[in-house]
Amino acid sequence: MDASLPILVGVGQVTDRGDDLATKCEPIELGARAARLALADVECRQLARRIDSVRVVNMLSGAAYEDPAGMLAARLELPAGERLYTTIGGNGPQWLVNRSADDLVAGRCRNVLIAGGEALHTLRLASKQRVELAWSHGRGGATKIGDDRQGSHPDEWNYGLQMPTQIYPLFEVALRAHDGRSPSAHQSHLGRLSASFSAVAVDHPQAWFRDGKSAEVIGTVSPVNRMIGFPYPKFMTSILEVDQAAAVIMTTVGEARALGIPSAKWIFVHGGGQANDLWYVKDRVDYHSSPGMADAIVQALSQAEIDAGALALVDLYSCFPVAPQLAARCLGFPTDGSRPLTVTGGLPYFGGAGNNYTLHAIATMAERLRAAPGTFGLVTALGWYLTKHAAGVYGSMPPARPWRRAGHEERQRAIDALPHPPFVATCDGSGTIETYTVMYDRDGAMTQAIVVARCEDGRRTLAVIDAPEILPTLEREEMVGAPGVLRRRGDGRNAFELSGA
Repeated sequence: MDASLPILVGVGQVTDRGDDLATKCEPIELGARAARLALADVECRQLARRIDSVRVVNMLSGAAYEDPAGMLAARLELPAGERLYTTIGGNGPQWLVNRSADDLVAGRCRNVLIAGGEALHTLRLASKQRVELAWSHGRGGATKIGDDRQGSHPDEWNYGLQMPTQIYPLFEVALRAHDGRSPSAHQSHLGRLSASFSAVAVDHPQAWFRDGKSAEVIGTVSPVNRMIGFPYPKFMTSILEVDQAAAVIMTTVGEARALGIPSAKWIFVHGGGQANDLWYVKDRVDYHSSPGMADAIVQALSQAEIDAGALALVDLYSCFPVAPQLAARCLGFPTDGSRPLTVTGGLPYFGGAGNNYTLHAIATMAERLRAAPGTFGLVTALGWYLTKHAAGVYGSMPPARPWRRAGHEERQRAIDALPHPPFVATCDGSGTIETYTVMYDRDGAMTQAIVVARCEDGRRTLAVIDAPEILPTLEREEMVGAPGVLRRRGDGRNAFELSGA
């Protein structure tokens, strides 16, 4: 067995569902608790003294931290070494595993701790109770790694496209239309798919919601399940307000042997992939596919030298239902709920711990694979708006070849060069709807529709529909491809008027 092969040797997870602020702790301490569990899981007392790289996933609830990796290392009393902190993006945990595997194999480090945590539930409790939290700040500046570009463009902000709840519905509606489902049939489909995720969360001890919501409950709009952005009610969306943390420890086969880490703990990283889609939503090739996601998955499977049929377990990133549907399509897996597409329950049910959800998926995958020798698992992750993608293949048995990732830069250049409709900020004249969503306020009232439209000459633009009498029609009938007229409004934005409306 190649001594340089990268492996996971320890995992830890923490979920604190409590509501008593007196017992709550800040995100860096949650991360430290998960890291201590991971260190204990390794069953090797010397390992902590040999960790030479601490890598922390970006913390949304720890925005005031100056150097999260340094703070974590200090709490754990780790020796001096590398301290890294990722930029924003849910792709971060899997991207870190891929990068750490590269670094371990190249000898740039020997033992890596990857950790992250969120205390957004605690922040919400404190806000409601008007309590000021005495959280740490730390000293020094973080060494950041990853792509730090803003996820959306000012042209998109002008139409209210800045939050995930405003953007992901555009992809879902386009996918539905591409698949030829009626709006009502697709809502039923989403309910079944989402219920299959919720059912997995029931059996996960770290899941935030373990109530096993049914397809009917998830798909039916109600006072507790208000519509957010058509076609997504609340129970289909990622739940950020959780207190959760996870950690994994990576090393090499040679280091694990030298330290006497039991081989039953080893989980091999067989393949890793990463890719970005065309960066801004306004510039995508279309809204029913993700070339970057597909390429990241292909990279991981190709390096592992397996096909999708060899995967016993998968965890497909699930901030909104469109994401696992697109990933399942890349793998040729059904999306009707008949095959589990998660090992945790996914972000709406296990908990959407900010950028760190996928570290929970990786930790859970490692535990599942230890219990099923000879099997493979795939984890996918994404950041921003189906923008940044990462994938990893894991297994309890060693790969036949040394770890080597190559060529993803060239593959990224090919994605960046994909032809796509040119975007214009304003347009007057005939047009058609490419995709759309209807937004709601917190009282459950429709506010407006946001439309991606094609001008008569094929260029792409954005528009709004404010007419209250038209909004219900957009949810009942197929409006992708519907003709209309684009008119520039006084505020500089486009309005879309349906033909015959």
